[in-house]
Amino acid sequence: MMKLLTDKNNAFVNWVRIYDIDRQSMDLQKQRNEIAEPLYYASLAGLTEASYVLLEMRADINAQGGQYGNALQAASYGGHGAITKLLVERGADVNAQGGYCGNALQAASYKGYDAIAKLLIEKGADVSAQGGNCGNALQAASQEGHDAIAKLLIEEGADANAQGGMFGNALQAASLGGHDAIAKLLIKEGADANAQGGMFGNALQAASFGGHDAIAKLLIEKGVDASAQGGMFGNALQAASYKGHDAIAKLLIEKGADVNAQGGDYGNALQAASFRGHNAIAKLLTEKGADVNGQGGMFGNALQAASFQGHDEIEKLLIDKGADVNAQGGRYGNALQAASFQGHNAIAKLLIEKGADVNAQGGDYGNALQAASFQGHNAIAKLLTEKGADVNAQGGMFGNALQAASFQGHDEIEKLLIDKGADVNAQGGRYGNALQAASVQGWNAIAKLLIEGGADVNTS
Repeated sequence: MMKLLTDKNNAFVNWVRIYDIDRQSMDLQKQRNEIAEPLYYASLAGLTEASYVLLEMRADINAQGGQYGNALQAASYGGHGAITKLLVERGADVNAQGGYCGNALQAASYKGYDAIAKLLIEKGADVSAQGGNCGNALQAASQEGHDAIAKLLIEEGADANAQGGMFGNALQAASLGGHDAIAKLLIKEGADANAQGGMFGNALQAASFGGHDAIAKLLIEKGVDASAQGGMFGNALQAASYKGHDAIAKLLIEKGADVNAQGGDYGNALQAASFRGHNAIAKLLTEKGADVNGQGGMFGNALQAASFQGHDEIEKLLIDKGADVNAQGGRYGNALQAASFQGHNAIAKLLIEKGADVNAQGGDYGNALQAASFQGHNAIAKLLTEKGADVNAQGGMFGNALQAASFQGHDEIEKLLIDKGADVNAQGGRYGNALQAASVQGWNAIAKLLIEGGADVNTS
């Protein structure tokens, strides 16, 4: 073993190249300067005797490198108490910064190793040190639900309101994980329940996303604003709606959450619920006054979101509540184009029956026919042409439906479009014309069909 861990031959480097326990990967091209010291690997692997021998051989105890920054953090993350104690006694810097967890105390706190956390604190580890993936040790312990360590850190002076890390603060981390006891402890110790920041903007949005009713209630009882803005989902109601947590959505509305609040990836709570297919929440929101035509977000409006995902019941609900079937916006321009792109026949048919314009322009593919043609949805392409879709309409990524079908090699749609009068020489789009699109992709049968239909082989 010691021969393998001696940095005076190629055995150590080759071992790490073949299988790096630090990254759990193989990289035969990895250079020596990309590999941490042998002591780091011995500490990470829990090799107590090897670590002792390497230290006797004057290995640099504070050498930097590896995913966890240094040997002490690696041993702490792995829960190797004997090695951690050995390293500390030999002079390892307990406050050394760097690596995934920022420092050894955060690593021990994240993994829940009480004895190691206590040892590090006794040896002078800074309980408020910032850095690493979790921001600080308290947030790390709170995120993973390690009650004893969270309590120890606070007793040793950790700031319950320290900011930083993925979740902004310890309370948001605990709220996301549903760790009731830690959330209560943090609030008791003065954590600001309305603090902003982190992935979810605030603790209430995190609890709402996680579906943790008890914490959501606790936060609201402590005066948290049910309509607070920020974070990935814009507000707590949108987070609960996205995840389908009916009870929390209802609680938030009862406590004054604005059902029409804008923001977040999906623009508003109704669009989030519609996208995910949560019928009960969509119904609740509309009953409580959510605007079915509210604009914004990835899909522009709730109807387009439901159309894209193929949620028939929500689609009908929204239309019954007055959703505009021709509303513009979002990635696909309108609901019909979204349904056509995804191949949802029943929804496309319903939208047309309710007055959707088959020639409406906008979105990535310009119109519904081009979207259906690109994806190869024969039945929808046929339906659209029967309902008056212009086979020569210009716009979108491919300029027209024929070029989209030609690029993708959809023979049946190609024939349908030509039979319906599509101009085989129409110019525009990414490839200039349908023949070039087919030629780029190597669709010989389609190229032949286009030429037989009069496509100009000399057009560039």
